[in-house]
Formats: sequence, C-alpha cells, structure tokens
Amino acid sequence: MEPRPSLSLLDGLATTRAIRRYTDEPVTDDDLASILWHAGRAPSGSNRQPFRFLVLRDGPNARDAKALLGEAFRAGWAAKREGDGYRPSRFADSMQRYVDRFESIPVVVLVCLDRYREPNPVEGASVYPACQNLLLAARALGYGGALTMWHLGVEDELRELLDVPEDVALSACITIGVPEGRHGPLKRKPVADVTFDDGWGAPAPWAREPDDR
Repeated sequence: MEPRPSLSLLDGLATTRAIRRYTDEPVTDDDLASILWHAGRAPSGSNRQPFRFLVLRDGPNARDAKALLGEAFRAGWAAKREGDGYRPSRFADSMQRYVDRFESIPVVVLVCLDRYREPNPVEGASVYPACQNLLLAARALGYGGALTMWHLGVEDELRELLDVPEDVALSACITIGVPEGRHGPLKRKPVADVTFDDGWGAPAPWAREPDDR
C-alpha cells in the first residue's frame, strides 16, 4: 500500500464513503488493531461499551462464514436490484462485483451488541457510533469499508458456526480492504436541503456549504 497522506478529521468526515471494491492486499495486524482501538473509543449509552467486534479473515471459521455471507449478500442484492428496479449503472456494476467477490474480501467485521437488557428499538445507539469510528479509522489508515445488513439472512447459521450467544445481537457487518480507487470527493445533497430551523420544512439560511468544499 502506498504511503498514507496526512488526513484531518474534517477531511476524513468529508471524504469517507462506502468502498466496495478492494484489491487483494491484506489489512495488516497493526492496522487492524488500530482500526478497532479507535472504533472502541466511540460513545455508548451509560458508557457501558457493549459493542463487540467479531473479525473474520482467513481462519477456518472465517472461510465458512464468508461463504455463508457471500450467499446472503448475493441473494440480498438480487432481491434489491429486482425490487428497486436498478438498471445497469456504475453503482449496480460495483454492487454486483462486491457480492460476487465477497469471499475474497480481506476483512469482515461483525459488529455485535452484548445486550444487558431486553431488545429495544434504540439499542443501536450504543453500537453505530463505533461503526462510524471504525470506518473513519480505516479511511485514515488508507483502507475503505462498507456497512451492510445482509448478514441477517444467515444470522442463525452464523450464530451456530461462530458460537455467538443468544443475548448478543449481530448489529452490522462491515467489510474492509485496500480500495481500488479513491474515497472522495463525495456527491451529497446541499446542507440547506436537509436542514430545517425551528420547525419542519422551515429554511435554515445559515446552513451554507463550507467555503473550502
């Protein structure tokens, strides 16, 4: 991997996007440890830190789990492509390649929630900040990632294969690798289009694009 340019926090926030095309280069142990350390600095409810990271690389369980996930991801994308009416496009081609080559992705992280109470609609608030930290840390170290939920199609099989306890939720599946391409710049809606002031639909005249973007 090429030397990493210095990246400010705001630049990382402005340029981190879902990366689904990876080279065959591995994620080093040191970098993976750093990515997960920074993910673990995320805030969580009552500071309980209930997030857990189940990492799948090239071990015997990982190979079997990636095979299960590959099937689930291909089925998930096929259903989405048909249901949402996706036509051939750069995005659709990228998604197809992503699912077709899932088993070769260097690192897959199942982000889990070690529950301390009954399941509830807001429990993700204690896990998803860690997911974003993980993606930003990967970006800072020259890697790319994508957060997905198609692992739920084989959740029972993953639990049995990986010995995941019943009181642990499989909250997200994040893939990580060296990008085949660049992170940014991003195309996003103007901040004024998604920001209201003092009431739904009320314009926020102060919500302007940064001068340096």
